[in-house]
Amino acid sequence: MKKLVAFDLDNTLAASKQPLEPFMSEALADLLGVADVAVISGGDWPQFEKQVASRLPARANLDRLWLMPTTGTKLYTHHEGNWSPVYAELFDDATKQKIKDAFTASLDATGFKPEQTWGELVEDRGSQITFSALGQQAPLDAKEKWDPDFAKRAVIQVDLRQRLPGMSINMGGATSIDITREGVDKAYGLRKLADHSKFALDEFLFMGDAIFPGGNDYPAKTMGLDTVKVRDPHETASVIAGIVAWAK
Repeated sequence: MKKLVAFDLDNTLAASKQPLEPFMSEALADLLGVADVAVISGGDWPQFEKQVASRLPARANLDRLWLMPTTGTKLYTHHEGNWSPVYAELFDDATKQKIKDAFTASLDATGFKPEQTWGELVEDRGSQITFSALGQQAPLDAKEKWDPDFAKRAVIQVDLRQRLPGMSINMGGATSIDITREGVDKAYGLRKLADHSKFALDEFLFMGDAIFPGGNDYPAKTMGLDTVKVRDPHETASVIAGIVAWAK
């Protein structure tokens, strides 16, 4: 029995940028009764609060929940009724601008500018810059149709790696590409979690939908963690149910 179960967020626990559905909220509450739980994803804290922290039932033991925005470059924990940051590792302004300029050049070079967008394409999350191909407020149905096999983003990713040596560039969610400092990926975040929690990495289990080369969940596998690749939140809930049943 693993002592900490870590999850990707979008398309693993919830649809892209959508709140947890009731079945997942209840599943996570059940899991928090038998293990610590971590969620690590590219979104910033406001997105985590909207999707996860505010959606769990009153019975959930939030003091066992570790929330890791921006690919683990931030960590939030819950004590005495409040969420508070443990750490945050931020880009300087010059680096942020360099990344934003690279996105503009890459979209021109690869030709993947969409005809319609909803909101800003590039979001500054402090410790991470995130490109959302259709914009930050794109509707879910449009996002799911744009790049379901990650093929478009793989081309952009290759181009960006030439323009931004020394950066980590990973695909996640339905339309996004996340850029962090070199060496910062989910493996980095999970190692930070091991440092700040009472658990060793061999006590972790990780679940995600993008556990494949180039996917932003893949570093969890390459670092040697036990992992479970899931198709969607419903499959995740089934795996959680099995863990809870086994623990009892």
